[in-house]
Amino acid sequence: MTPARLFLSAFTLSLAASGCSIFHHHRAAPAPPVVVETVRTPASPTPPTAARDLADAMTTVLRLRPDQTTKVRQVLNSTVEQANAARQQYAAQPSQLKAAITRINVSSDKQLRTILGPAAYQELKAKQPQIQAEMQKH
Repeated sequence: MTPARLFLSAFTLSLAASGCSIFHHHRAAPAPPVVVETVRTPASPTPPTAARDLADAMTTVLRLRPDQTTKVRQVLNSTVEQANAARQQYAAQPSQLKAAITRINVSSDKQLRTILGPAAYQELKAKQPQIQAEMQKH
């Protein structure tokens, strides 16, 4: 065998052994990673981190003082706990669940209005889309 043929044979073997795709068309491309998305339903419990994330977003957007942030976080944590308890209690009774969630939200809203004061509360209502966008960052 001539040196050129020997080199060509060795080169071909090394390509085949290395897994070069020109020699392995029969191999399937690796499957893309599986992405699992969580689908939340009205009956799904709210994750505890939601209260923290919302309080952080409100602090950023509304420029809350540290004492306001602490109080807002307490109200939101309580709201999440109450809402999750209502979801468990009224899982099979959608109309009662809706009424319970409404009561919880009205109470939470009153507490937030007191903590924030009239001006910041109005700003909260006006900037809700911005707060939701900020919350997605956390």
